[in-house]
Amino acid sequence: MRIAILGTGALATSLATAWTRAGHDTHIGGRSPERAHLAAKASGARARRLSEVAVDADAVLLCVHWTGVADILTAVGAPDGSLAGKPLIDPTNAVDHGIGVLRTGTGRAIAQHVTDLAPGAHVVKAFHLLPSTHWTTPVPPTATVVMCGDDPGTLETVGSLVRDIGGVPAVVGGLDRARQLEEVAGFVIALAFAAVDPRSAIPGVAVHGDQVVSSAADRVRWAGAAG
Repeated sequence: MRIAILGTGALATSLATAWTRAGHDTHIGGRSPERAHLAAKASGARARRLSEVAVDADAVLLCVHWTGVADILTAVGAPDGSLAGKPLIDPTNAVDHGIGVLRTGTGRAIAQHVTDLAPGAHVVKAFHLLPSTHWTTPVPPTATVVMCGDDPGTLETVGSLVRDIGGVPAVVGGLDRARQLEEVAGFVIALAFAAVDPRSAIPGVAVHGDQVVSSAADRVRWAGAAG
């Protein structure tokens, strides 16, 4: 696939690296051409002018600080329909650094604001929970990429991009679930900056095949059935 990445930061560069290694034709554009060339050099992707980077893309990754979302989407012509029909992946966390409180202020998700700014694009919330460093190792440990969106075909496309770089896609519903996913990111960020492992605050469940065993009693029953 031809993937356009809007942004030149750590996550943009990490995912560009991973997708390029997986054999995708990855292109990076940013508001700073110099930073776009540096990100492209670091990731093995190609740098393109921001106004052109998404023109022939099969999928687009929006990967900038939340305060720059409107500017970069405007720069690629998204309000005028330039991304209509394209998968638009949104990993944005609209939170204050280190605090985790959402700053959208309207009760809506930042992903829903993205849909307003990019009419016709098929927005999928994804890649917002894992740190950029997860994708920089040649063989990253398997991790679940939680995602939501309204278009089934787009969810399958994004899911394939997740699988291509060693992730496991988990669709939790339509884009109306994006606010919930963004709140989870705020929770994770707040704990991480408080030096608490977020995994320690989430109840664990045992999984066997396609069955989830959620209690000690369930595990005993499963063992009996399996025996």
